[in-house]
Amino acid sequence: MNIIQGMNDRTLSRLVVPSLTDRLGVMPAVVVTGARQTGKSTLAQELTPGPRRFLTLDDLDVLDAARRDPDALVGGAQPVTLDEVQRAPDLLHAVKRAIDRRRRPGQFLLTGSANLLLMEKVSESLAGRASYLTLWPLTRREQLGLGRGGCWEELLGTPDEHWPELLAAQPEQPESWPALARRGGFPAPAVQLATARERAVWFDGYIRTYLERDLLGLSAISGLPDFRRLMRAACHRLGQLANQTELGRDVALPQPTVRRYLNLLETSYLLVRIAPFAVNRTKRLIKSPKLYWADTGIALQLAQGVEPGGAHLENIVLHDLLAWRDARLDYADVFHWRTTLGEEVDFVVETGENLLPIEVKATARPRLRDAAHLRTFRAEYGEQSRAGLLLHTGNTIEWITLDVLAAPWWRVL
Repeated sequence: MNIIQGMNDRTLSRLVVPSLTDRLGVMPAVVVTGARQTGKSTLAQELTPGPRRFLTLDDLDVLDAARRDPDALVGGAQPVTLDEVQRAPDLLHAVKRAIDRRRRPGQFLLTGSANLLLMEKVSESLAGRASYLTLWPLTRREQLGLGRGGCWEELLGTPDEHWPELLAAQPEQPESWPALARRGGFPAPAVQLATARERAVWFDGYIRTYLERDLLGLSAISGLPDFRRLMRAACHRLGQLANQTELGRDVALPQPTVRRYLNLLETSYLLVRIAPFAVNRTKRLIKSPKLYWADTGIALQLAQGVEPGGAHLENIVLHDLLAWRDARLDYADVFHWRTTLGEEVDFVVETGENLLPIEVKATARPRLRDAAHLRTFRAEYGEQSRAGLLLHTGNTIEWITLDVLAAPWWRVL
């Protein structure tokens, strides 16, 4: 199904649509969360045509009704879509009661601009009654109108030796990765706005709205300038280990405050912390997560004057991996791997059976040394690991070693 964004007369499909449709056919409630302006409301309205009430808690009258008489708001036989439900967390108790009175698939579709499972104000998780789905900003292939993410599923389902043929058959649509990093994946700047100046205006408005409205709805923040400095410092540490003590020193904030602010950024889907791959065989591993952002356009706007670098290309790849992971019904997760000796692999994709190690290099001519840590990882995990994938900015697909394939990033994404 196509989800219409209404941008330059382009119709864009979303990667999550098949998964969302499947979940609505099974569970009484489906909760779609993600950062504000990723397209949740459009998705919710376009996906569920027919007799269905659509209520948004951005409407003050609806919000007041949710607080005064939540059971009346969600009652009745007609299926209900509740938009921005994080604005009235107690409404989830009424949703639970309605489900328990009359349990049927697709009864509720809830959207929220915060991770309800991480919010301190939310005491009702709808356990056993709801399926959760994250809507990330547009992937590159969604922006191109293909309605999907990168070819991760195909890579995992294809024997390693056939990867070159698989990737060579992908659409040949190269583009400038710095340009992609600058526009990010939020639908408005990624698809509708044509100039860097227009996008800068949009990003500035988004950040101000987040700081002055959305953030205060999640938690009491007395020092917005401190919070903004912390956001900027986190953008300058993109792709690095999340050392809260060092971040606090950068912005003159105590470590507990830094921890709280990072948690708020993560709850609102702006910050992403990638956990370390923790299976320890013979090497001592670093146990700290790495910091990334949900959208490189926001990160570059906050960093003020920073040019896209290798960490931003990593972030582009990570965003695509997260969108694929969270639209998938079967288990998959994304980690980083780093030893105390400094050996590291940018991303490790874990599925039920395999590990896929991925290294990202902002170079058009990858060298043998660029594959060294991928080979170390493979030696450590043996048959459990697939061949290493080295993504670069050039045009060639080649086995740089017997067990590491170098390929253009745009062939995969």
